This record gives sequence, C-alpha cells and structure tokens, in this order.
Amino acid sequence: MPVESVEGEQTTFRPADSVVSADSSRPAERSRGEAVGLPWIEEADQVAPVDARELSKLFFERLRTLERGSPDHTYTRDTLIEMNLTLVHYVAGRYRNRGNGQLEDLVQVGTIGLIKAIDRFDVSRGCEFVSFAVPCILGEIKRHFRDTSWAVHVPRRLQELRGELVKAQERLASVLGREPTVKELAADLAVAEEEVLEGVVAANGYAAGSLDAPQDPGEAADTYRKGRSLADAMGAPDPAIEVFEHLHALAPLLAELDERERRIIEMRFGQEMTQAEIGTAMGLSQVHVSRLLSQTLARLRRGLRTRE
Repeated sequence: MPVESVEGEQTTFRPADSVVSADSSRPAERSRGEAVGLPWIEEADQVAPVDARELSKLFFERLRTLERGSPDHTYTRDTLIEMNLTLVHYVAGRYRNRGNGQLEDLVQVGTIGLIKAIDRFDVSRGCEFVSFAVPCILGEIKRHFRDTSWAVHVPRRLQELRGELVKAQERLASVLGREPTVKELAADLAVAEEEVLEGVVAANGYAAGSLDAPQDPGEAADTYRKGRSLADAMGAPDPAIEVFEHLHALAPLLAELDERERRIIEMRFGQEMTQAEIGTAMGLSQVHVSRLLSQTLARLRRGLRTRE
C-alpha cells in the first residue's frame, strides 16, 4: 500500500504480516487482521479519503461474509467506521455555524448516521458508499436540529408540517400576490384545514423571546418606554388567579359536605351574611352557627393539606 500524508504526518498502510512493533497491543491487532484476511491499518481514522474509498470496498466485501457479532465482524465494522469519519466531519462542518450546538455535538450525531449507513449498505448494488453514507449522516444531523431547535417541544408531525407550511406560504404568496388563506394552504398541501391551523399554532413554539428583552423602539411612544423590558410592561400578578386556584382545589371538598354545611358556607362567603343573619335564616342560634362554621372550615383546611 502507498504512503499518504495526512495533516503533515506519515500514515503507512501495509499488509499485516509486514508490521513489526514493540507495542504489546499491536501483535493482537495484527493477528486479528490476519484472521479476517484484511490489511492491518495502524491508524484507521487517519486514512486519506482516496485510500479510505478503496479500502472500504475491500472491507465491505469481507464484512458481508462474516457472522454479525463475531470478533472478526466487530474488527471489520469498527475499522470501516474509523476510516470514514472524515465524511462525518465534512458534513458536520457545513452546519457548524447554525448556532445550535458545538461542532463536537454534530460530529457525534453524524457518527450515528455513519454507523447506520455502514450497517445498511449493500455492496452488491454497485453504488459508492460515499453516495449512500452522506445522505444518512445529513439526515441524522437534520433530525438533531429538528428535535433540539424548538423552544417548546411539539410532536414531530407538527414540526414537519411547519416546514411544509413555510414553503407553501412562500410559493402561494409569489403566485397569488398576497398571503394565502388557510383553505388555500390546506388545498395545496392536501391536508385538512384543522391540520393547517394546528401547524400554525404549533409554529409559535419554535422560538421563545426573553422577558428581559427591550421593547421595540419603533413601537415606543416615549423615551421612558424605550428603556423598558417586556417584563416591565406586563403588569402585576392577578390576585384572581390565586382565588381561582383555591376554588378549584376546594370544589371536590365542598361536594363532600352535607346540605346544611354547604348552605352555611354559601351564605357566609357567597352572600357575605353575618352569623346572626345566617342563624335567623336557618332557625339556629348565632353560637350554633359559629360552631358549625368553625367545624366545617376545619374540615376543609385538613382536606386541602391532605391533597397538597
């Protein structure tokens, strides 16, 4: 095999029986290469792309004759992965400036695509492995972006529908000279109008804005508002929300009270009647009403604590 230069270093590819090394790990590698009937490659991940293409053909031919999971199969498969890592770096490098993850993350994701390509590649079909592997690697990286770039998690079906909607909107807008309607989008994509509406709503979860981001200066009416963030303009918490939460939690507990207890609670807190007025309406003394009210409120408190 020839000697190739990779990033200024010399990497030699020789038949296994010509390798002599003092490294105790290399005789095992040499014997594995001899057992499989393939050359031993000292540093498979440093193989030049031209040599990797030719060597891959040889390794794929041998791989399909080996039993899956055997040591020989593992050696051949692992060497194929290492030799073709340059494909992963090439594809991942095209997306390094997408701003969603480091290059190392994309290489890891792309390597999964490479492994899938190696396991699925059929050398008998006569096509080049590079032509088969690159779409697999690219698909895995695009899937990574699709699953991680959304600010809010939505089903994959809606993520894909969003992309189709964007393309359909641009295409129809150029033809119609205006923004397409939901009905027109549904007809163009051959889907129901409800699906289009669902996709439009789901698209709102693609990106999230920061509450600390300054307001748009173009929309500000004065200098004071221009320096304010969105959170500053949102107002104070609504106390009615807390009341609603309490009522929602109390609803099943109130349903467990008897008729008299529920009537006392309704007159006291719903109609804001005094205990004396409640007693007059129900034919009870004010002291009796006070006792019943205290007992009922204690039961409700215990029930709330138990549920919490």
